[in-house]
Amino acid sequence: MLLEKKNAIVYGAGGAVGSAVALAFAREGAQVFLAGRTTATLEGVAGRIRSCGGRAHPAAVDVLDEGAVEAHAAMVVEVAGSVDVSFNAVSLPQTGIQGIPLAVLSAEAFGLPVATYSKANFLTARAAARRMTEQGSGVIMMITASPSRTAVPLMGGMAPAWAAIEALSRGLAAELGPSGVRVVCLNAAGMPQTPQIAEVYSIHAEAYGISREAFEARVASQTLRQRLPTVAEIADVAAFVASDRAGAMTGAIANLTGGLVVD
Repeated sequence: MLLEKKNAIVYGAGGAVGSAVALAFAREGAQVFLAGRTTATLEGVAGRIRSCGGRAHPAAVDVLDEGAVEAHAAMVVEVAGSVDVSFNAVSLPQTGIQGIPLAVLSAEAFGLPVATYSKANFLTARAAARRMTEQGSGVIMMITASPSRTAVPLMGGMAPAWAAIEALSRGLAAELGPSGVRVVCLNAAGMPQTPQIAEVYSIHAEAYGISREAFEARVASQTLRQRLPTVAEIADVAAFVASDRAGAMTGAIANLTGGLVVD
């Protein structure tokens, strides 16, 4: 298995992407520490992992609370002996953030995702980096979306937030590489089966005066495959990137847009 004997923290593990990644990590042999806001949701994900013979440990963690993030990472090392993988999949509701022209968007609405996503990824990555540099190995992973690299209207502060995360991942990779720690950011196109993307597509569809299905079809038609990625595809790549088989990959933005963005 790709992640046998690895210990992974997944932040935002109660969400669609976070839970899929956690399940993929567990399927590949990792012991998974599930972090998120809602204990009941995390327990549900943990139950799914355990039912398949995996190991999972849920914990309510506020990723914007520096002390809570550090305490949780310390607990993982105490219980498991190491932090080998850190994956941040935290997100915000998008109503009031996307779908509004920048010229009329409030400063508060613009700044919310920039501040939240940047701080959350910084705190979780820093907590992992401190433990990984001591042990001389580890993989820190983040996730962004295609508007970080394209010109998309009505994104509010989301595109700048994602671009900031990508810049953070490159800086961390440069600093942590000599210590044996890799940093990789996954850049994905929208996955329509997730509740958040369903919300986002509805917001944009309303702004354009079309149906959500029509907007989704419009985005899918812009990909080279003529279809958008699935959550399972993203999770499978995450498991590979987290493994030693991707040992030469760091400082990279992995393109999982299905050709919506062409490198």
